[in-house]
Amino acid sequence: MTGLQPGAPRVTRLILQDFRSYPALDLPVSRGLVALVGENGAGKTNLVEALSLFAAGRGLRRADLGDMARHGAERFAVSITLDSSAGEHRLGVGLEPGEAGRALRRCRIDGADAPSSAAFAEFLRLVWLTPDLDGLFRGPAGDRRRFLDRLVLAIDSRHGARVNALERALRSRNRLLEEASADGIWLDAVERELAELAIAVASARRETVERLDAQLLAGRDDASPFPFARLSLIGELDELVASLPAVDAEDRYRRMLRDGRGRDATAGRTLLGPQATDLAVRHGPKDLPAETCSTGEQKALLLGLVLAHARLVQAMSGMAPLVLLDEVAAHLDPRRRAALYDALEALGSQVWMTGADPALFSGLEGRADLFAVSPGRIAGA
Repeated sequence: MTGLQPGAPRVTRLILQDFRSYPALDLPVSRGLVALVGENGAGKTNLVEALSLFAAGRGLRRADLGDMARHGAERFAVSITLDSSAGEHRLGVGLEPGEAGRALRRCRIDGADAPSSAAFAEFLRLVWLTPDLDGLFRGPAGDRRRFLDRLVLAIDSRHGARVNALERALRSRNRLLEEASADGIWLDAVERELAELAIAVASARRETVERLDAQLLAGRDDASPFPFARLSLIGELDELVASLPAVDAEDRYRRMLRDGRGRDATAGRTLLGPQATDLAVRHGPKDLPAETCSTGEQKALLLGLVLAHARLVQAMSGMAPLVLLDEVAAHLDPRRRAALYDALEALGSQVWMTGADPALFSGLEGRADLFAVSPGRIAGA
């Protein structure tokens, strides 16, 4: 249990059945740091993806459930034994065939059906970092919004449902605007719902960003290999939410939607709202936009951000989150790798890491569970 805080949720057993490249797997785990080592394509990311299914949403790959079943299989199952301050629990998630060929997601807690993966938040929270995020600061704003919503979701398990409802409301409004004879009363009703959801989503994002920015600033260390970031939101609606009480912001946004119907109909989409928000990130010590920093600096900034987010999740939820880091150390120099492992141990969370080169995890002998991963199989290294 090296590095774990007393009572911190930790996976002690991971069981897979027909998941991705694994026909079957029963993996016991004992330590706070877990390193999965193997060649590209061996199945390392499949393991951390399986764990990510215990968070609300679609997992760290954002894949369809049907794509997770092993080739030729109609179903899959993922089960973990979780040890925590609340005792030992069995959590399970899987895919089962439903009526008319529709696949059904099944969630279970201690053998009983759970309504959705959001129910797992009572027992564990998850944060993760994948190679897909390496270009986050230079990529499109939509990538940063998804990243931001994942940050919020780790704190507020209801956020995902609000975001999904917001997207449905936006689609409904856009469809109505396409109709030249759209019923104004129906548009009013849709925009009323849209305004309520938009302010709720924007407010949750703003609260998380403000809390995380304060967490980053409080832990600033200009000599750290993982420099602190400064965060802010960019968007007309975000300025509205920051300047007005929620009720007034909702009324104002509803009027803006009504006044902008012609413009939005011409554009074919709703131009103003949380779907246009961007997350601005700056390199704290240098006071530079993150997108102008070097690739190495951006990676270090991102790691510092994820570490601070894990601490914030713990502060707000009362439990140290499970941390999943896919190929996190591949482009770090030895000094930064050593500093990262020390920082991960200091978190007090259970941390699962993947890497192709065993040398990436040198120095973790006796501090971590080290597993050698080959296609469909795992052996202790």
